[in-house]
Amino acid sequence: MFNLTYEFKLKPTKSQIAIFEDWLEQNRRVYNYALAERKDWFKSRSCQISACSLRSEYIISADTPRPTFASQCKSLTAYRKTSENLQRVHSQVLQQTLKRLEKAFVSMWEQGHGFPRFKKAGKMRSFVFPQLGKDPIQGTVVKLPKIGLVKFNQSRPIPEGATIKQARVVKRASGWYVMLTLQWDLDVPQPMPHGEAIGIDVGISHFAAVSNGQLFPNPKPFRKLERQLKLLQKRVSRKCPGSSNRAKAQVKVSRLHERIANIRKNYHWELAHNLCDWAGMIFAESLNLKALAKGMLGKHCLDAGWGQFLQILEQCCFKRGVFFLKVDAKKTSQICPNCLTETGKKLLSERVHSCNHCGYITDRDVAAAQAVRIRGLAAVGYTVKMLSEGKLTRVPMTKESPSL
Repeated sequence: MFNLTYEFKLKPTKSQIAIFEDWLEQNRRVYNYALAERKDWFKSRSCQISACSLRSEYIISADTPRPTFASQCKSLTAYRKTSENLQRVHSQVLQQTLKRLEKAFVSMWEQGHGFPRFKKAGKMRSFVFPQLGKDPIQGTVVKLPKIGLVKFNQSRPIPEGATIKQARVVKRASGWYVMLTLQWDLDVPQPMPHGEAIGIDVGISHFAAVSNGQLFPNPKPFRKLERQLKLLQKRVSRKCPGSSNRAKAQVKVSRLHERIANIRKNYHWELAHNLCDWAGMIFAESLNLKALAKGMLGKHCLDAGWGQFLQILEQCCFKRGVFFLKVDAKKTSQICPNCLTETGKKLLSERVHSCNHCGYITDRDVAAAQAVRIRGLAAVGYTVKMLSEGKLTRVPMTKESPSL
């Protein structure tokens, strides 16, 4: 199976927008109610049998099972028969909201994420149709269950042979969007190592340095628009809470945030395609992005968006048949790519790589990218030797070949 997600902008009418807003609110209430039920069950078992909790909490009998996705879906079906508000919403859409909560708890247990939080009014931004009827796309309209035909801007055609499996309606500051998940009954082979290889080192002073010596500037979209964002946020804080003027001011803040995100994402896609034009193999560092975001340069790291860029680069490489691999990032900036000795750089202010052992001199980020390239080629069965002119030559890996 091969899946792709296409995103289109919707053109709903005023009545359809009212339906979308009502469905988001009902999904938010279902999400909060289900979260409260799970949270009360966990709290009732947070203290020992012989001790009493300092906080008041519900007393739930010991034989009561833990609320799960299946049990809450069963309760939702029974309660939906008596609630007119929930009857207006498609039943499968409400079940997908409970499934979303289940995924949040699984992420908490398995990936170390925080405890799921309640959603305030207006914070639920999307709902999902897990199944669509036959031929949901009819010209320039999409047929959504229990809503009907909704116009959308078809910026690109739907490929032939693709089956539309689900649709997600998303609310953003710039309007409403639909994300269609397409599925093909075929297996796409993964790209194999071939052609020229390049290594990439991401940074702050330069967004990306390539092993061929090319440096790409950092656009810094948040830093450039931070002053304007601060001004708009001040205007929001001065408005009366709950007033329409505050809501209008908050919309301007949301639009600016979306503009910043669009600038960053567009730059990442352009850079990814540019890199794919140069090589058949691309190697990048496997970074601990959570630790970098908590450091003293966390604001700059989040502004650069390295995690999103690496995801986009991997997707772009898969679409264009370029082999992509992440390698260990340990000491890539400390190793000389010419003689593979450790130089011992101690300060970030040292922006020039100068090896005392072999005399190789280049930009620090470029040297790190070359070290990433060497490490990536070693992982796929090749090694690299530096010539006296500074060029790289690829030779088959041997037992005697040096490794990083």
